[in-house]
Amino acid sequence: MPRLSAALRALVLPLVAVVALSSAPAAARAEQRSSGLPPGFTELADVDPTIVQEMRYATVHNFTGVRVEGYQRPRCLLTRPAAKALHRVQRGLLRRGYTLKVYDCYRPQRAVDAFVAWAKDLDDVRMKAEFYPRVEKSRLFEDGYIAAKSGHSRGSTMDLTVVPLPVRRTRPYVPGEPLVPCYAPKAARFPDNSLDMGTGFDCFDTLSHTLDPRVQGAQRANRLLLKSAMEAAGFVNLAEEWWHYTLRNEPFPTTYFDFPVR
Repeated sequence: MPRLSAALRALVLPLVAVVALSSAPAAARAEQRSSGLPPGFTELADVDPTIVQEMRYATVHNFTGVRVEGYQRPRCLLTRPAAKALHRVQRGLLRRGYTLKVYDCYRPQRAVDAFVAWAKDLDDVRMKAEFYPRVEKSRLFEDGYIAAKSGHSRGSTMDLTVVPLPVRRTRPYVPGEPLVPCYAPKAARFPDNSLDMGTGFDCFDTLSHTLDPRVQGAQRANRLLLKSAMEAAGFVNLAEEWWHYTLRNEPFPTTYFDFPVR
């Protein structure tokens, strides 16, 4: 009899495991797909696959002109509370004919360190004409555009915009192509399928201040659309950057992570 019980256990236990796995909640399976992340982190696409992702630092189309260290894949990683709150924003915008688009999410500390090293190299100004045409590179630290720490490294900060539906495809950036100032009229700037926010993403200029009084009309209304939607879901805007938001009750307010995006 004991041998029969052991045999039954050998048959039954694997079946129980299969049933348990097949009935696991979708969130748990999503967490499994995001394996390798610290506890509390997830991939945004597992929480809301409808949010458009254009992860700029995994490409060369950013203010450094190179793919940034730490971005091995173009993935938006966030703390789970931040991803869930962003999902709530997205549901509201979809009903109004818009979608969110993220440019950057979790940022490894090594990427922040790479920004600092780049800012100290005053000879590298290959992307100046687009991203900081009116600011001398020697002033990027003093003016607050570059810092040794970033809220992005805590996992609950993201850079994003609003895109009208249906989403139009935009052409890729071609290294070496002529650059246009990020504050030029939308039709003249590098093409972006987002609403006109008055400047492009990562524009190192005071025109990027969310409530800059020179930004009026539809551009201001578009910024306020993003701002009101994000604030209603518990996010706080960085006043100097219309695209930058942090979850107010972020789970890791004093921890700066450095695992790569891969």
